[in-house]
Amino acid sequence: MKAPQFALVLTGVLLNAVAQLLLKAGAGALADIELKPANALAIASRVAFNWPIIAGLGCYAISVVVWILALARVEVSIAYPMLSIGYVVNAVAAWYLFNEGLGPMRIAGIGVIIIGVWLVARS
Repeated sequence: MKAPQFALVLTGVLLNAVAQLLLKAGAGALADIELKPANALAIASRVAFNWPIIAGLGCYAISVVVWILALARVEVSIAYPMLSIGYVVNAVAAWYLFNEGLGPMRIAGIGVIIIGVWLVARS
């Protein structure tokens, strides 16, 4: 994969990862609402006025456009496995931003993902 193609794929992947992190940041505002039909309006209201959730959805929308542009230039059998980079980014960012666990098994899994992505990118 050439550098411009890789940059396009990586941009799509990173936008998707940022979207996930923003949704996680905004999701805290919904944690105290019981999931039942009577609370649908309260849930919708909190989502509609929650800037991290809105920004996350915006990142998703932009990432779809970028991803379509990437797929026009890169074989799907190479581009799709690159989405795994998002797992690595999100695991590390969640550890840093949200104090989520990142134990030895997760680190080993991240290592396997990195090796796999490297092998696919070289093919």
